[in-house]
Amino acid sequence: MKIVEFVREELILPDLRSTAKLDIIAELAQHLASHHEGVDKTALTHVLVEREKLASTAIGEGVAIPHGKMAGLDRLLATFARSRQGIDFESIDGQPTHHFFLLVVPEHSGGQYLKALARISRFFRDATFRQRLAEGESLEDVVGAIEEEDAKL
Repeated sequence: MKIVEFVREELILPDLRSTAKLDIIAELAQHLASHHEGVDKTALTHVLVEREKLASTAIGEGVAIPHGKMAGLDRLLATFARSRQGIDFESIDGQPTHHFFLLVVPEHSGGQYLKALARISRFFRDATFRQRLAEGESLEDVVGAIEEEDAKL
C-alpha cells in the first residue's frame, strides 16, 4: 500500500490555520469532505472527536494520526496537513504537533485500516523525512517529500 494511492496533491494542506486541537480536527474534516462528495464534515468531525476522547492520536515526535471508522464510506480516505508553529495535540511526548495525517475508513473495515495506520506510522519514524516536511516551503516541496518517502518503503 502506497500513501500516494490515497493522498493526492489537492488533499494536502501545507499550512493549517487552526491553532487548537478541536479546530484542527474540524479543519481537517472540512478539507477532506470538500474533496469527497457524500462525506459529511459534521459526521466526520464527530467520529474524529469521539476517537480522540479515547486517547490522543498524537504519537509523538511532532506527529498525529487522527483516525476513525465511518458509516457510508466505500473506501479509505485521507488527508495530510502541516502546522508550522505546532500545536498542543496532547501528544504522548508532550511536544507540539506539526504533522497531521487524517485517516478514515469504512465502518466495517479491518485489515486495510490497520495496514494504512502501520504504513503511515512507518513513514513518520524517519527523522529526516519529518524534517523535510517541516522545512518544505511550498505544496510541491511537501508533495515531493511524501512521494520520495513512499518510493523508499
